[in-house]
Amino acid sequence: MSLRRSLYSLSVFALLALASPAWAHFGALIPSDDIVTQEDPKTITIEAKFIHPLEMHYMEMQKPKRFGVLARGKTEDLLNTLQSAQGKGPDQDRTFEFWKTTYTIKRPGDYTFFVEPAPYWEPAEDKFIVHYTKVCVDALGLEEGWDTPVGLETEINPLTRPYGLWTGNVFTGRVLLKGKPVPNAEVEIEYLNEAAGDKGVVKAPSDPYVTQVVKADRNGVFTYAMPRAGWWGFAALSDAPWKLKKDGVPKSVEIGAVYWVHTIDMP
Repeated sequence: MSLRRSLYSLSVFALLALASPAWAHFGALIPSDDIVTQEDPKTITIEAKFIHPLEMHYMEMQKPKRFGVLARGKTEDLLNTLQSAQGKGPDQDRTFEFWKTTYTIKRPGDYTFFVEPAPYWEPAEDKFIVHYTKVCVDALGLEEGWDTPVGLETEINPLTRPYGLWTGNVFTGRVLLKGKPVPNAEVEIEYLNEAAGDKGVVKAPSDPYVTQVVKADRNGVFTYAMPRAGWWGFAALSDAPWKLKKDGVPKSVEIGAVYWVHTIDMP
């Protein structure tokens, strides 16, 4: 092959690489039930993962640095309850580590579970990723506490009650960084897809349908209407004011405020 043809082939390859979809990363914190009634089992399962939600593409997740729950104004450390687990997406040929635990509801109220993961190195973007992720579980009819911030480095604080949502309802949240609103924050939104072979699997007709994007207003407030029953993740990304070293070289850190909500179809 001539030098000219080789250079042409390399150029085409580079363009194709640039054109390939940049799947959005999401920290995920998914409970087995988001509303625990008097008739329900009081012990729920919670899974912490790092995934591309619509594609159900797993990434390796080291043991988190912090995991806990905020309820009735008090924070409980649950880090030592986490157990390692393995999972993979339908197109992956190996398993990836994620974390799970069980939690027993003992008193009425809203329980906001949160996780601060260990930094994830993303070579394709030449940076570390840390997604501070939250989800709220309502228990035994006392609907209090869902709008209380946890106090994470960055977080989405719900302005819509984040449970009891019908398909088509809107979710409104405020993006916070060090407790202050983030003006014009860009928020990525993805649907947590079902297992391969399930009739409910969503197949995006083209790449822009995989990740929805909305902009917050000058007060850091955003709104999105969820068109399908299931779990929806909201991620607002910021650049950390610090760097972490990779092989001795300082690298940028993407910090994400992630929140998960669940919708069901109206009968």
